[in-house]
Amino acid sequence: MGTKNTSVRPPAESRNDGKDHSSQCGGVTHDNVRHTTRFTVVGNHLAQHTELSLLAIGLAVHIQSLPSGARVDINSLASRFPEGKTRIAGALRELETHGYLRRTRIRTQQGRMVTRTVSCNQPGRTGGEDGPSPPPRPRRTAEQPPRRRVLPAVPEPVYPTPDLLQTALGVLSGLRRTDPRLLISATDAEHLVPGVAAWLERDLTPEDVHRALTTALPPEPLHRPAALLAHRLSAQLPPLPPFRAERPSARHPLQNCDTCDRAYRSPEPGTCAGCAPGP
Repeated sequence: MGTKNTSVRPPAESRNDGKDHSSQCGGVTHDNVRHTTRFTVVGNHLAQHTELSLLAIGLAVHIQSLPSGARVDINSLASRFPEGKTRIAGALRELETHGYLRRTRIRTQQGRMVTRTVSCNQPGRTGGEDGPSPPPRPRRTAEQPPRRRVLPAVPEPVYPTPDLLQTALGVLSGLRRTDPRLLISATDAEHLVPGVAAWLERDLTPEDVHRALTTALPPEPLHRPAALLAHRLSAQLPPLPPFRAERPSARHPLQNCDTCDRAYRSPEPGTCAGCAPGP
């Protein structure tokens, strides 16, 4: 009895290394076929939600599969499913609490109050369906020139008289004679004229302003000469001249004419201009 039978084949070793996986035999297996038409993408955050009831999850999937404009009020859903109005109303409140549904009361143009329902397939994020989407930005075509960059601000004159502005425009027009790179457009000149006028108000001659704008220019090409001029007009603006009060004109005292006894102003007594002898 103690001898070993060598003709008996040894038992086969377990493929799972002795671990018992019998509990997995009852698990689900998937036999999936790829959908190409009539399907709805549902996130696992909804399908495996831990706080929603099974009725609420199924109702959310049904609502997400409907086209826009379909009726999802309690009466319409109760006529479609056997759960009844009470249970369907509770499921809708669950979806509303967890953000899968938004319901608002609005008034139509006819004065009727209706409920507007918005289904959210991912709470906390919006795809712009709650309102009109902004119009797309037009693409730049070959016919549309690029948008002009805004020039820096320039100082403003205190008294922009027409003669002062005309002189300032003449200063800008003459810059290109000193440096051809300072050729500017009419639009740029209209922007720079007040800055040149502010310089002329500070007791500077047109030659002084011309010299200040054309001296020590950079050697490289000027891609935006108007921007350079605007910067110089603002950064190098000279101070206002000191205030000089006008001296009042001297008024002579009143004198009585020795001939006609009329009053007239003169530094010394004598005769008035009417009684003075002719040349």
